[in-house]
Amino acid sequence: MNAMLADLGSHWAVYASMPFIAAIIGYVTKLAAIQMMFRPIRFVGIAEPFLGWQGVVPRNSERMIRISAELLTTRLVDPKEVFAKLDPDRVAKEIEGPLLLAVDEVAREVLERYHPALWEMLPTLAQDLIVKQVQAGSPALVRRIMTEIRENVTDVLDVKQVAVSALERDKELLIRLIRDISRPEMAFIARCGIYFGFILGLVQTAVWAATHEPLVLPVFGAAIGLLTDWLAIKLVFFPRERTRILGLVPFQGIFQRRRDEVARQYGELVAREVMTVPNLVDGILRGPGSDRLITMIQRIVQRTIDEQASVAKPLVSVAIGARRFQQMKHAAADKAMTYLSSTAMHAKDYAADAMDVADTIAARMRRLSRVEYERLLRPAFRQDEWKLITVGAVIGALVGELQVVLLLG
Repeated sequence: MNAMLADLGSHWAVYASMPFIAAIIGYVTKLAAIQMMFRPIRFVGIAEPFLGWQGVVPRNSERMIRISAELLTTRLVDPKEVFAKLDPDRVAKEIEGPLLLAVDEVAREVLERYHPALWEMLPTLAQDLIVKQVQAGSPALVRRIMTEIRENVTDVLDVKQVAVSALERDKELLIRLIRDISRPEMAFIARCGIYFGFILGLVQTAVWAATHEPLVLPVFGAAIGLLTDWLAIKLVFFPRERTRILGLVPFQGIFQRRRDEVARQYGELVAREVMTVPNLVDGILRGPGSDRLITMIQRIVQRTIDEQASVAKPLVSVAIGARRFQQMKHAAADKAMTYLSSTAMHAKDYAADAMDVADTIAARMRRLSRVEYERLLRPAFRQDEWKLITVGAVIGALVGELQVVLLLG
């Protein structure tokens, strides 16, 4: 004992530094684990996937996109609920200007194409009157299309495909989603490295003082890296329910504790990056259900043309022929489709406010079970959690060995 005390007295600075070095090891290994979660985006090394590294999230992006999209579209977003908030009359009003211009171009092009002789014979005023008549039916056309889409949205829109396409199109989007909602958790993991590392460092100091065994420092360094990584990740999610440590100190996994904040933040991110009006419109026009939409719009356009031409329809049929009149209606419907996307974008601001995707997602997230809610972030860790912990242990062991060299060298 006297010898130990004498050694402590003569090398007090070394002993005093050990817990702090252990805290640094804990902190550095956590920072390394956090960076390895997201970077690099593409594999860096010489023999994929063995000699090198790719961030955990980008490497498992396909699986995580599938999990995220499944949760988003089965539990958080109901397309019927979202589209029911759109008022067809308001949509027609929002796109009125560009709609009239599009109708003008469609009407003139189709009429000139299917009856050029008659169209060229008409004076400009007469041509304008015909176009105005067609334009008069355009608001009703928009209302009918919007009503049909609202009532049959699950047939024409695959929300899961919209989510998957958005996440696959921008590989960094998934990283941003996970990183942005987990910033406090990542900071917590780093802080845990300091606290747990310091505590283990005190134990390491006592063992070193008693043994002076060179293996103590690398073994404890590895233990600090391994245990602090493992414990920090577990404490992010567990316990799921609020509990009390020793019956006194209240505690809950930090991600579970931040549920309301995460719900709001995640809803805003998804509304801004994934379930945007352009993405939804693109999903409707070019998604798996686009053929049904085209058929629906063709039917509505042709019916609207019939209604607008009801008085003159017998004369039109005689003038250009019933078969050619049918072709003209089909051409008008096909041409209208080419303008649909750009015209619909003029109602983007109204649609985004009305659908209120962010608040809808946030409200539904608050109703998820603890396990379902955990799936927002947990898959980012689970697949390669052991690799992150192992790297922490290796870094800790190397720093411990460096300490041995400095102390005994």
